[in-house]
Amino acid sequence: MPRIAVAGFMHETNTFAPAPAGYAAFEHGGGFPPFSRGEEIFARMPGKNTGLSGFIAAAAEKGWEVLPTLWCAAAPSAHVTEDAFERIMAEMLERMAALGPVDAVYLDLHGAMVTTHLDDGEGETEARVRALIGPDVPLVVSLDLHGNLTPRMVAEADALVAYRTYPHVDMADTGRRAADVLEARLAVGKPFAKAFRQIPFLMPIAWQCTEMEPCRTLYAQLAEIERDMGLVHLSFLPGFPAADFADCGGSVVAYADTQTKADAGADALTALINAQEDAFAGSAFSPEDGVRKAMALAATASRPVVISDTQDNPGAGGSSDTTGMLRALLACGAERAALGLMVDPETAEAAHKAGVGAEVTLKLGGKSGIPDDAPFEGTFVVEALSEGTFDATGPYFGKGPMFLGRSACLRIGGVRVVVASRKAQLADQAMFRYVGIEPTEQAILVNKSSVHFRADFTPIAETILVCTAPGAMPLSPASLPWKHLRPGVRLEPNGRSFA
Repeated sequence: MPRIAVAGFMHETNTFAPAPAGYAAFEHGGGFPPFSRGEEIFARMPGKNTGLSGFIAAAAEKGWEVLPTLWCAAAPSAHVTEDAFERIMAEMLERMAALGPVDAVYLDLHGAMVTTHLDDGEGETEARVRALIGPDVPLVVSLDLHGNLTPRMVAEADALVAYRTYPHVDMADTGRRAADVLEARLAVGKPFAKAFRQIPFLMPIAWQCTEMEPCRTLYAQLAEIERDMGLVHLSFLPGFPAADFADCGGSVVAYADTQTKADAGADALTALINAQEDAFAGSAFSPEDGVRKAMALAATASRPVVISDTQDNPGAGGSSDTTGMLRALLACGAERAALGLMVDPETAEAAHKAGVGAEVTLKLGGKSGIPDDAPFEGTFVVEALSEGTFDATGPYFGKGPMFLGRSACLRIGGVRVVVASRKAQLADQAMFRYVGIEPTEQAILVNKSSVHFRADFTPIAETILVCTAPGAMPLSPASLPWKHLRPGVRLEPNGRSFA
């Protein structure tokens, strides 16, 4: 029975965002399970949509002994602090060393972690694990498709296995794929041939959705290339275009039994991606234009019109507290509209002190210092209160508890606002219902999310619009103040090159 050590350490870093991720952010989990150690992993992971959950299930079917060390994640934000990274890594390695010799290691990582002292968080994580286990023990890693692959990441791991859906409804399935790749690696008893390619342009995350073109077709072609060329594994990572270091951006990695096969597979998929550069350039509405369009559609619609507040997406480092879309809803006189989440612990606490039914004058949101944003001052009715613990019901988070802290539903005019104390992107219908808002009964829903919300909201939406209110994650990467990219990368599809 192979003995497989497992660990997880996940963070998506927006180096342009306002707030870093300290140790406490990993203790909380940001919408995913809290910091879990040893046997706690077996109690918390079943049924969750995480790579480690899928890997553990697949390992049980294969008859492997899984040796859990730790698993943690934090909501996307600015850099992971040096203190948080070093404390977590030290504990991971100590727990792994205590296991004694193992037959392989599986890591559940994100792929876009930047720390205050390291550009390549995952490359450093892999290198430290590799130093512990030695050069011959297989190391397989699952990654978010928003990972920014580096040569070091590719070199240190036997295989990197990325998600194939965005919204990420296949995180657990990716853990299963990683287990299959590890099984193949154990069977052959030697490293695979590998090929790594980097894409020459940055892809806005709103247009990376695999339910839309071009990614819908590209991922279907990926599966065909992997099968028809006899590859062990092929991954395409569109990348997370808000991490200011040399290797930020899209990439392809291929594994095969020969170098010729690996190179051919990587080159074939890279050519298809490069040919779709035009299709990665989408369009969006200004806040008021988007609301007016939504109101016009809602006048005859039987289902909600859903608006993505894409630039304040907490799943990409946004603060989830900007007020641009709230101002637009009110300026346009929207009715039966709901917006979530506004993360504002002070406002949530004030609502709890006032009580249900009270009218309170508040300065809501706008506290994170985003340019062209400010707190919204108004008089709200407190319609509902919650302590913020409830079960997610949709496919992105997976069924299980969420912990958003003290929360409230505040109404102003025809607009209801979900206010929470802790950050998680609004990607689940339950994130409206827990404060008494039934999303299917609204004319307009504004979600602070770029793509993940589509997994649970497309089935109830009349249509989906994308709006660009102020936020930490601009729709176009070209508007970010880049300093450290590798020369020649185009800052958006068909855009200017970084020099």
